[in-house]
Amino acid sequence: MDYVFMTDSDSDLPYDLKVKYDIPVVYMPYALNGKEYFDDLGQSLDHKSYYDAMRGGAVAVTSALNKQAYLDYFEPILKEKDLLFVAFSSKMSNTINEVYAAREQLLKKYPERKFRVVDTLSISGIMTLLILKAHEMYRAGKPMDEVADWIEQNRTRANAYFTVDDLKYLRRGGRLSAVAATMGTMLDLKPIIICGKDGKLFSYDKVRGRKKAIAYIVEKSVEGIVDQKESIGFVLHADAPEEAARMKEMLQEKLPEMEIRVDPIGPVIGAHCGPGTLAFCFMGKERPV
Repeated sequence: MDYVFMTDSDSDLPYDLKVKYDIPVVYMPYALNGKEYFDDLGQSLDHKSYYDAMRGGAVAVTSALNKQAYLDYFEPILKEKDLLFVAFSSKMSNTINEVYAAREQLLKKYPERKFRVVDTLSISGIMTLLILKAHEMYRAGKPMDEVADWIEQNRTRANAYFTVDDLKYLRRGGRLSAVAATMGTMLDLKPIIICGKDGKLFSYDKVRGRKKAIAYIVEKSVEGIVDQKESIGFVLHADAPEEAARMKEMLQEKLPEMEIRVDPIGPVIGAHCGPGTLAFCFMGKERPV
């Protein structure tokens, strides 16, 4: 290929698929109790250990890479080839501005190169869905613009429904007021979180109880899927393997022709949503809002 397809670890791209398709990944930073790590898809700090630490009171925070870090990732590629970089949603962080700044600097240095950045308006498993289809096109020899255009035209058909187990993590991250978190806990309310068409995560609905939240996710996901064979589906969990397995079983009963994987939620989403978070990600209809 005359260009390289690259993405970042906020996609929660499963490590086995990264290796299988040899996809270069920018590893995003996070910290646990003040110690900085880079999200290398669970290789340095496995996901269970991360969530066990959070349950034990460890504070997890996320941060952004600076321009120099992106220069270090991008320049070795641009010395040899063009580059397509598939980035997580610009609406969740200012990080993409550092990507654009690095691109501008590098194109001045390598004017013969082409360097396109695609804003997926997505994160975690929904971003991985777009990556996998786009990379299939890449492996088939499709030109950069065709692959990038496909992502931009289909990014709001990548859907996810999330629910959290403990509201304190949303409160700690400023996504829920202390009063709302307290009342929600007392009433056993579970928010249903989605990624909107604008690329932001927000609370779409709420139900009472964990079992009802899981059933809601299954119901809404089934309603949103047009073609069971269009794409793989991802059940994601933050160290809740038994509930994830049950969710997969419930989905598979209603979607017998769909291939469904179970994979972990990475540390970036996990820092904001906390242990016990569950999600289902799929390609289907346009995002509801």
